Amino acid sequence: MAHRLRPVGLDFAGIAPVRHVSALVISAPVEAVYRALADVPGWVDWFPQVTAARPVDGGAGRDITLSGGVRFRESVIAAKEPELYAYRVDVTNVPGVRALVEEWRLAPAGDGTRVRWTFATDGTAAYRLAMKPIRIAQARAFRDAVSALGRRLAA
Repeated sequence: MAHRLRPVGLDFAGIAPVRHVSALVISAPVEAVYRALADVPGWVDWFPQVTAARPVDGGAGRDITLSGGVRFRESVIAAKEPELYAYRVDVTNVPGVRALVEEWRLAPAGDGTRVRWTFATDGTAAYRLAMKPIRIAQARAFRDAVSALGRRLAA
């Protein structure tokens, strides 16, 4: 059953009770990486866990479906080309979550881009406890997806 989350702003990425941060340098230029993040339907081409992605509300929001049937209705809360793309989850079918923001920060790194992703969330005690072991899987999913994006943009 879907439920509405607490609306939070970009600052939540730095203060959330549960934060997972991953970073990776890829050979694609910052502008190309930003365009790929902002191209919502394109996520299915490089992020394996994303099975469906479509912009809503004239591009101000996103409907995302992950493998396993997890669904998110999101609002884009920051789109500052070429360095920042962030969204918060407004509605989801994930039990126990109360607030969630994902922040993507991009910075030049030699001829490529340093991609830093922050997953910031809060929820019930059971949800927060369940998020601890998920950190490793999320880091792996980030690494695999961003590596795939780098290969795709280099082609």
